[in-house]
Amino acid sequence: MSKPYSKSTAREYFESIAIAVILALFVRTFAVQAFKIPTGSMENSLLIGDHLLVNKFVFAPTGFDFEKMLLPTRKIARGNVVVFKYPEDPSRDFIKRVVGLPGEVIELQNKNVYIDGNVLDERYTKFLELPLEDPSEEDQNNFDVRRQYGPVTIPANQYFVMGDNRDNSQDSRYWGFLPREYIKGEAMLIYWSYDVKSESRSENITSKLKQLFTKPRWERLFHQIH
Repeated sequence: MSKPYSKSTAREYFESIAIAVILALFVRTFAVQAFKIPTGSMENSLLIGDHLLVNKFVFAPTGFDFEKMLLPTRKIARGNVVVFKYPEDPSRDFIKRVVGLPGEVIELQNKNVYIDGNVLDERYTKFLELPLEDPSEEDQNNFDVRRQYGPVTIPANQYFVMGDNRDNSQDSRYWGFLPREYIKGEAMLIYWSYDVKSESRSENITSKLKQLFTKPRWERLFHQIH
C-alpha cells in the first residue's frame, strides 16, 4: 500500500508565497492603489504628506445588468476626489475633484463655479488673497482662469476637474477636459500622514526615516476623503 502524498515544507512555503504575491499583484492592479500627496493643490482637504488608498474598483465598467447588481461599482459623480493619468503626461498621476460632468455647461465668474447657469455651493475650496482688481486691468483679468472661465460645454465621456486650492492648482482650467478612460479610481481614506514641512533636508536615509515616524499627523489617520 502506497503512502499518501504529502507536500514538502519547502513546497508549501513556496506555494504560500506565490499565492500571496499573486493576490498582492491583483489588489495592486485592479482594486487598491497607494498614492502620496506631493503638492498643495488640494488643500485644505488633502495636505502634502498625506498617504491615501485609492479605490480602483469603484468606477470599473460593467457590461451586464447582473454585474451592476453584484459588484460595488457606481458612476462618477460631482464632488468625487479622483486619481487619474495626467492628460499631458499619462505616466504621471494627478488627484483633483470632479466639478463638471459630461454634457454640462461650466463657467467661472469671479471664482464662483456655475453649472448650467446655477452656482455651486463649494464649501471645500480654498483661495489665495489675490491682488484687488484694478479697473484699468479689467481686460487682463478676463484672461485669468482663476477668476473667469468659459462658458464651455463638457464633451461626452469627459469631465472637468479642479483642485480645492483653486488659486494654486493646475487643472482642467489650464489643460482641458479629463477623458473617462484616464480616471484610475476614487480616493478613499488617509492611511498615513506626516508633516513634510518639518522634514530634514539631509540626504541621510536614517534621518529621513526618523522624520517619517517622528512628525506624524495622528489626527488625519484613517480620515475618510469627501
